[in-house]
Amino acid sequence: MTFIVVRKALEKIGSFAKNYHMKTIINTNNAPAPIGPYSQAVKAGNMLFVSGQIAIVPATGELDLSTIENETHQVMKNIGAILKEAGADYSDIIKTGIFLKDMNQFAAVNAVYGSYFSSDFPARETVQVSRLPKDVNVEISVTVAIK
Repeated sequence: MTFIVVRKALEKIGSFAKNYHMKTIINTNNAPAPIGPYSQAVKAGNMLFVSGQIAIVPATGELDLSTIENETHQVMKNIGAILKEAGADYSDIIKTGIFLKDMNQFAAVNAVYGSYFSSDFPARETVQVSRLPKDVNVEISVTVAIK
């Protein structure tokens, strides 16, 4: 009897470790490949951490910097592709970090960003930085709770 109780306890511990301490790398060809030693996203338990995305068009590898609105839409599309690969969507985002080269572009970025959510908006910070990878104007990272 003791053996069965111990075995069941070990199975529960193993299940806990598997579900909450194992990390899974998420990558998709529908979002830009990382440009450094990082992953597009990492899943740990029911949490997904999406690396900062910039406006690289996955099909061409080129940046879309035509307007701040187009740039922001491309960033959000890249995030959406990673979310889809992980089995999530925009409504699962719980925290967003927005990095802007120029805070004067906040209103335009905010309008595009906001169009991807309908309610229960994520927590967020928006900061101006002196420079971003590839000299883009906006980079966005997200944290997700997967259902």
